[in-house]
Amino acid sequence: MTDLEAALRGAVRGEVGCDTTSRALTTMDASNYRRVPLGVVAPVDADDVAAVLEVCRARGVPVVARGGGTSIAGQATGTGVVLDFTRHMNRLVSLDPEARTAVVQPGLVLDRLQDAAAPHGLRFGPDPSTHSRCTLGGMIGNNSCGSHSVAWGTTADSVRELSVATARGRRLRLGQEWAGAPEGLRELVDGDLARLRTGFPDLPRRISGYALDALLPEKGADVARSFCGSEGTLGVLTEAVVRLVESPRARALAVLGYADEAGAAEAAAGLLPLGPLTVEGMAVDLVPSTEGLPRGGAWLFVETGGDTEAEARARAEAVVRAADVVDALVVTDPAGQRALWRIREDASGTATRMPDGAEAWPGWEDCAVPPARLGDYLRDFRSLLAAHGLRGTPYGHFGDGCIHVRIDFDLLTAAGVARFRRFSEELAELVVAHGGSLSGEHGDGQARAELLPRMYGEETVALFERAKGVWDPDDLLNPGMLVRPAPLDANLRFAVLPREPVDVEFGYPADGGDFSAAVRRCVGVAKCRTTSVTGSGVMCPSFRATGEEEHSTRGRARLLHEMLAGEVVTDGWRSTEVRDALDLCLSCKGCRSDCPVEVDMATYKAEFLHHHYAGRRRPAAHYAMGWLPVWLRWAARARVAPVVNALASVGPLAAVAKRLGGIAGEREVPRLAGETFSRWWRRRPAEAGRTGDLVVLWPDTFTEHLSPSVGRAAVRVLEAAGLRVVLPPTLRGRVVIGDGTSKSALALLTARRGRVCCGLTYVSTGQLDRARAVMRHTLDLMAPVLETSAPVVVLEPSCAAALRTDLPELLHDDPRAARLAARVLTFAEALERHAPDWTPPAVDRPATGQTHCHQHAVLGDAADRRLREAAGLTGELSGGCCGLAGNFGFEKGHYEVSAACAEDQLLPAVREAPDGAVVLADGFSCRTQLEQLGGVRGRHLAEVLAEALEAERRAGGGGPSAR
Repeated sequence: MTDLEAALRGAVRGEVGCDTTSRALTTMDASNYRRVPLGVVAPVDADDVAAVLEVCRARGVPVVARGGGTSIAGQATGTGVVLDFTRHMNRLVSLDPEARTAVVQPGLVLDRLQDAAAPHGLRFGPDPSTHSRCTLGGMIGNNSCGSHSVAWGTTADSVRELSVATARGRRLRLGQEWAGAPEGLRELVDGDLARLRTGFPDLPRRISGYALDALLPEKGADVARSFCGSEGTLGVLTEAVVRLVESPRARALAVLGYADEAGAAEAAAGLLPLGPLTVEGMAVDLVPSTEGLPRGGAWLFVETGGDTEAEARARAEAVVRAADVVDALVVTDPAGQRALWRIREDASGTATRMPDGAEAWPGWEDCAVPPARLGDYLRDFRSLLAAHGLRGTPYGHFGDGCIHVRIDFDLLTAAGVARFRRFSEELAELVVAHGGSLSGEHGDGQARAELLPRMYGEETVALFERAKGVWDPDDLLNPGMLVRPAPLDANLRFAVLPREPVDVEFGYPADGGDFSAAVRRCVGVAKCRTTSVTGSGVMCPSFRATGEEEHSTRGRARLLHEMLAGEVVTDGWRSTEVRDALDLCLSCKGCRSDCPVEVDMATYKAEFLHHHYAGRRRPAAHYAMGWLPVWLRWAARARVAPVVNALASVGPLAAVAKRLGGIAGEREVPRLAGETFSRWWRRRPAEAGRTGDLVVLWPDTFTEHLSPSVGRAAVRVLEAAGLRVVLPPTLRGRVVIGDGTSKSALALLTARRGRVCCGLTYVSTGQLDRARAVMRHTLDLMAPVLETSAPVVVLEPSCAAALRTDLPELLHDDPRAARLAARVLTFAEALERHAPDWTPPAVDRPATGQTHCHQHAVLGDAADRRLREAAGLTGELSGGCCGLAGNFGFEKGHYEVSAACAEDQLLPAVREAPDGAVVLADGFSCRTQLEQLGGVRGRHLAEVLAEALEAERRAGGGGPSAR
């Protein structure tokens, strides 16, 4: 233990982390920059903050305050001690609806304040797109704004009082009329009044530099306001009193279509006199799909409010009439508005990729100009990009003249970094020429502080340095930011990554086969750190269960980044720190779809485990559950299912077996089916005379051995829809040749002995060599199918997802893998595509349950939704992950997190369901979790439809079912 660590542990009650993991998790924020801290402290209260400052001051160690770590200019990174306010100092202290104020701690997430204020008809005005994870302290530090700033201003407009600890141990209460001003600040202002009155651009989004003009006497000498946007360089915030605003009871959204971006930008300022809540803009090159948007090449999102829906709509329609548009759309339905806003909010992530997949980066994320000059500025900006051979996708707060953009800088080579510098210098000149601010929302940090003299002049920047000296004479707080800054091209986070491709197993097709590029996908916007999911969202269940950064998708990506860098995490693939962080990853694949940049942590985990355990003994669970298909096939061949079930019901024997297999003692071992699905299939009468499409039903391990009722139900429904169902070819079964039922000599010659398997259990435990062997054998078996046009219907969502993604990405050198992946359909997709005229039986009951996380992330559930609707199954399924997640929830040490994940969405949804609701759970893991933790039987959609078909048959007077 170092002297610093020992001193911190002796001085504070909060956690002190100087270990590899704690440091690696905080090397970066959401910017291009990286700094390695000495340690991280999670203070419990203001006394802890003061104690940390005292220890660090005595040793000359810098201190950086950090909230959600979503800053885009590098100001939430540092080389000394990082203060993490999210763990303890994250409370809403009080809320006064009458005074419309709230007292908050710096680590409080904005959405939690909004949730508390909403029942009173109130809200906090500023709302950055990261509202679900950014903190009030970070918003105050950066003077954040958000989409509603045209109505409610910046964070500085919403601050009343601030409690601050200075680097030299003073505790100040900042407010108006010089309240809390440190000694010397008033004299500094009085000595340069003329400069403060004339040297600051008059912009709604002037965030760059220190807001010293807020200290002018005619502006109330507001010390709290001047502190906003100081990026943790003047003092450490410990508490804030903030102003709340009345939230409109109803809202409408007018989406205005324009021919191009400049047209939308020029129109924005003219809409401000109508009093909109937002005027947001984006162009077609940012939008993956224009479905649901009005015609045009660019759009303005203009939100209006009112006491009633009619009033809000009337104001939105007035906006449409006042706007010269190509096309327009007015939406009052809250769900429809949320869907449209999601396009805008995800832009900070989707903009990190060009349409061709090339990487794009922040750095010039939020320049602002006077709104009336935005159209001209954007034209000049596009011309400057072209002159440098760069591409970017502008979008943002058109009503405030603030533009977000990520640019495809080459930050990996010396030539690319040099171009980054030249472009930055020229863009700074362009912004100033248009009367703008280098930062209009996210602050200067390291990205722009070096260029502040171009905006303010050397003398005003010297005044900033003197102000910093008044507050922090020892330069202890976040040095290198705002004043005396580090060069904008230093400390780039990519510089430490290996220049040569890393030898890996998966193909990483979206990243050119480069694992480093895959890891670079995480830009730190931290959508994975949300504490609740909306709709059918999944990411990130382990973070919601633990609240720990290392168990978020971003945290794991940061550790992998540091593993590749080799400076903090020094033992590469053998790293125990990376292994431990990945241990609680459920491989739910939620990040693959919910992360705006599609980080795929499930694949990264499988890759890591493969290398980590190469040539070494694995955990017992990897053998017990990774090889589950083998053990179950052996049990089926020996016909010992009754014996296994009987032994598993004997407590002491089951306990020993679970201990040897690395299985959580709290878990019950699922019962094996007395008859496998394929054995049932072989003894059923052969179907003849069917003329419908041929479909190959995949007998996955779970359907085959653990829930054959799902397979039987699926056959019943698919055949009722007129489809010809066959199983994949093996030497022992009917082979798909021609009519799908032939047993000719040719069929036998083309068949291979064995069982098809997607390899999922081997992939999820990182046994990639074995997974490849299993997959290649499966491709051999499926060769006759691949010679036909028959689709492959997979009932288990996790197996379907493995075939769609893991198979072609792991066997990227085998063209058959992509061909099979393209054939895979879900149960609902098969019915929709191959029996489009079939009408499902009427179930006419409410439904509850959960969309399988792999279905959400990889397969999509649109066809399932339509099938449920056609069958009269009403209601929405919840999001999240059931928490069992294949082998995860069965592994020793995972039970508590697994149960917490189930309690996040699934179990509450089932408990709150109306009487008579059908509990849908297409995944075997989901059904098992429901049974073991909720005492509820979940059913596959195929089972529900098969039961309804049987009810219809009986109601029609038919005889006993032949099946």
